[in-house]
Parts: sequence; structure tokens; C-alpha cells
Amino acid sequence: MKTRGRRREVTGVVISDKMEKTIRVQTSTLVKHPRYGKYIRRITRVLAHDGEEKSKAGDVVLITESRPISKRKRWRLVRVVRESAE
Repeated sequence: MKTRGRRREVTGVVISDKMEKTIRVQTSTLVKHPRYGKYIRRITRVLAHDGEEKSKAGDVVLITESRPISKRKRWRLVRVVRESAE
């Protein structure tokens, strides 16, 4: 039986939940500048599949890579790490 490769898991904040079964998640990473050595925060916004619609805007969520679900969706919601205070 062939084993699947390890899929990336990323933690991010839900910035939009206005679509059906889809959330928009913003993740940030620190990257060191090649010349000056200063750390720069880079943000990435991805669409993730939320089939049960259990996350809301402001929640911190864990998402993982998956097969293409639609034209722009390549991530799935694993779990809600922390719910928003609102």
C-alpha cells in the first residue's frame, strides 16, 4: 500500500466566512531579509473548505493541504483552535 506524503498544517485567523462551506484564512510567517537580516512578516490568504460551517470570522483555525476542491480551494479545515471573543 502506497503511503501519502506529509501534508502541511498551518494555523491562521478566519477573516471571512460569508461564502457557503468556504472560509478565508490569513496566515503569517516571518522571513529574514537576505541583505539586512531584519525579519519581515509575510501574510498569505487562502480559501479553505469548511463543510460543517463551524468557524466564524475571528476564529483561530488549523488548516491542512488537500486535493483541489474547486478552482481556488486547496485547503481543508481541521479544527477550530480558539473561538473569537465576539
